[in-house]
Amino acid sequence: MTKIHKTAVIEDGAQLDSDVSVGPYSIISASSKIGAGTRIGPHVLVEGTVEIGERNEIRNGAVIGTPPQDWSYEGVDTGVKIGDDNVLREYITINRSTTEGSPTLIGNENMIMAYCHVAHDCALGDGNAFANGVTLAGHVSVHNKVMMGGLTPVHQFVTIGSYAMVGGLTRLNKDVPPYVRISGNPAKVFDLNVIGLRRNDFSAETRRNLKKAYKIIFRSNNNTSQALAAIENDLPESPEIELLVNFIENSERGIHK
Repeated sequence: MTKIHKTAVIEDGAQLDSDVSVGPYSIISASSKIGAGTRIGPHVLVEGTVEIGERNEIRNGAVIGTPPQDWSYEGVDTGVKIGDDNVLREYITINRSTTEGSPTLIGNENMIMAYCHVAHDCALGDGNAFANGVTLAGHVSVHNKVMMGGLTPVHQFVTIGSYAMVGGLTRLNKDVPPYVRISGNPAKVFDLNVIGLRRNDFSAETRRNLKKAYKIIFRSNNNTSQALAAIENDLPESPEIELLVNFIENSERGIHK
């Protein structure tokens, strides 16, 4: 049974599944759809076409689905789609997309801490953790299991690969390859994210091969094309190596080094 505080405003047409709770003074728009077990705290605004999955925790003051901060946006019916088991902390903001039929996306099991901003047309995968004040500009993609330190700004159209660890206050204006640790301003890749790989059960052999690939890309005199060719020639094939190589080959902004 849904649990709606008497001061909350649920517009006609909103679809709230079983066991959804909505706290005091929160506003849920008519075109919202919220899955079972999701808990919405006080003073939360869900505006526009927003689909929220199951068992999410949305804390007080969060604002989801407001118009994009983009001069080109002309008021078309766009939206936000959020998966399951996410924790969205106090005063985060998530803007709807600029393109109809292609919502801003949040996957599953993400932790987005207080005062973070996810701009229009961003796409987050699963299992990411953003510390307080992370700011994603429009069209940013964050893959899976990425850890981001506080107050980190990310430029439009940047992609951050899976299992990367980003230090706090790191300004990102290029793509971040998977598996690496990066920090600074200007940002520099300085190591493989070995601790993250261990925590996510990467085998010792896989970690060794990724370390070799890391050295070829970031610690040799090879340019990027030469480094990728050396990896192909010198290292055994594996899904993890393939992911790294494909990410670099498909990078449109170029990668941080």
